[in-house]
Amino acid sequence: MKKIRSTILLFVISVMMVACNSSNKTLPIYGEREAVITKDKAGIERVDTLYQTIPNFSFLNQDSVMITQDLFKGKVYVADFFFTSCTTICPTMHRNLKTVYEDYKSNPDVMYLSHSIDFKYDKPSVLKNYASKLGVDTKKWQFVYGSKADIYNLAEKSYLTVVAEDNDSPDGYMHQGWLVLIDKQKRMRGAYDGTKTEQVDLLKKDLAILLAEEK
Repeated sequence: MKKIRSTILLFVISVMMVACNSSNKTLPIYGEREAVITKDKAGIERVDTLYQTIPNFSFLNQDSVMITQDLFKGKVYVADFFFTSCTTICPTMHRNLKTVYEDYKSNPDVMYLSHSIDFKYDKPSVLKNYASKLGVDTKKWQFVYGSKADIYNLAEKSYLTVVAEDNDSPDGYMHQGWLVLIDKQKRMRGAYDGTKTEQVDLLKKDLAILLAEEK
């Protein structure tokens, strides 16, 4: 856990540093990386970098359909972790994310993926009702439910986001309000505090940069 939290802290610091320099024409790639030696057709060795990617997953969505990473193949998407009964950061986070959704509503290359961390209550029917109240098209914005182990491990190890059951928190869960930008190669390209308007505005700008980069 200490290693995971240290990695998350470094991730947060890196995101904040890049946020201060939004003039970049390409976005950084976050997460762990590994140098590997490969050979080209002529037998010449070169060093390539393998970046951390979001692993495959299987979760039930709001329609009780099992979805996997295949649904997001060839898409740029924004991921987050929430729960429907949250009364603290989630309403603000999703209200702000919806402004991103509205701005890119007509772009077929952009999707959204919200993972519930409330494995006890947020079954598919609850997620479907939540999506309906939010007023979004679930073909573009998926809401998913899974086991505690699967969702929590994915959050901390892949999205570098802390989530936990917490009796001291107002709603019984502790989590961060990151909106994580994922590219078409399943790599993390940015993270934004969904409770802050200026961070969400930066996400909108970075989405445009990433889409241009991915053409």
